[in-house]
Amino acid sequence: MTQPRSKTFLITGVSSGFGKAFAATALAAGHTVLGTVRSESSKVAFESTVPRRAHAAVLDVTDFDAIDRTVPELLGRHGHIDVLVNNAGYGHEGTLEESGLAEMQRQFDVNVFGAVAMMKAVLPSMRTRRSGHIINITSMGGFITMPGIAYYCGSKFALEGISEALGKEVAGFGIKVTAVAPGSFRTDWAGRSMVRSDRTVHDYDALFDPIRQARQAKSGQQAGDPAKAAQAILAIVAAPEPPAHLLLGTDALELVRAKLSALSSEIDAWETLTRSTDHE
Repeated sequence: MTQPRSKTFLITGVSSGFGKAFAATALAAGHTVLGTVRSESSKVAFESTVPRRAHAAVLDVTDFDAIDRTVPELLGRHGHIDVLVNNAGYGHEGTLEESGLAEMQRQFDVNVFGAVAMMKAVLPSMRTRRSGHIINITSMGGFITMPGIAYYCGSKFALEGISEALGKEVAGFGIKVTAVAPGSFRTDWAGRSMVRSDRTVHDYDALFDPIRQARQAKSGQQAGDPAKAAQAILAIVAAPEPPAHLLLGTDALELVRAKLSALSSEIDAWETLTRSTDHE
């Protein structure tokens, strides 16, 4: 039986959470991983995991000039990048009225602009080789919403749309694009990694306080297993025709299906008014 060809992965944010799981699983499968980290000590730690196949670059994905320098350096050193996994990101929690615009800008800089900058950096080489796979880690929050994470959901809705459109642009070059939307997994997303705006408007107490408390209580107890998510990533990388969108986790599946059903019902209910705006 022919063994799968070893690939070179570029994965952002490999020090913790999904990124750490993705990198470990890819390395265990015999692939080479170029991981981005935020400090020299993290670089040393990551490269010591699997010498000669685990490589790291200190990079902040919001430093777009640094991305434009670093990715060509990685390509020059390692020859090519088969798979980009845009994993770096974080959650922001706070009602829209109570959350400053600077917090929104930071959320989009990391979750959207950083991911787009990484895509733009790898696309020329992938297009030249007529081969590559871009995987953007979004969220079920890119399909559904809930009170208190408007900025986060907005960023993930944006990345879902960008991923889908890019996939149509580059399909003719042999490049695949998949938006992977996890549900609730046992990472630090709802714990130390989450940025929380201060509460200032008491009118939201009854709605939002229970949501914040429940999210904090559930942190570390989520159903999703990051190691199994990592195996799912390897499965779509190996697939001849990977999906444009992939949900991970039963909660994501059920919640997104319910959202799509409700949306379909609402569209049907207002169909007459929708059609009334056309020229006769």
